[in-house]
Amino acid sequence: MRTRTKKEIDYQALAEFRYEIRRFQNLSEQAARAAGIEPQQYQALLTIKGLPAKEGATVGVLAERLQIQHHSAVELVDRLEAHGLLKRIRSHADRREVVLRLTTRGEEKLKQIALPHRTELRSSGRALLRTLDAVMNGAGRGMNCRRGNARRTSNHRATSR
Repeated sequence: MRTRTKKEIDYQALAEFRYEIRRFQNLSEQAARAAGIEPQQYQALLTIKGLPAKEGATVGVLAERLQIQHHSAVELVDRLEAHGLLKRIRSHADRREVVLRLTTRGEEKLKQIALPHRTELRSSGRALLRTLDAVMNGAGRGMNCRRGNARRTSNHRATSR
C-alpha cells in the first residue's frame, strides 16, 4: 500500500465527511418539520438568534448567512412574521434600517428544534470530527470498517424518533 501525498485527494474521506454532514442536515430538516416549520425557517431563526450581539440581524445579513437572494430572505422573513415567530424593529441608530428579533414564540420554537440537534451532536459529533480530520489530513483509509456498527446504530436512532 502506498502512502498518499499531500496533493492527492482522499475521496473516501471526503465522501464520508459529506455523508456525516448530510445525515445531520437530514435530522435538522426532520426536527424542523416535526415542530411545524420548514427547515429554512428554522435556519433563519437560528441565524438571527446566533448572530454576535454587535452584528445586527437584518434581511441583508440573513440573506448572506443563508446564502440566498435578498428577495428570498424578505419572503422568508414575511412568512416568519406571519407565523408570529419574529418581528421587524426599526433601528434606533439608523431609522432606515430594520432589525429582526425573535418573538417569545420564535424563541420557544427555536429551542424546541435545537435541543434534538444538541443531543445528536453529542452522539455523532465524534464521527463528524473524525471524518473532517481525515479529509484535512488525508487519513481516511479504513474509516468505514472502524465505524460501521456505530453508523447503523446512529441511523436507527435518527429514524426511530
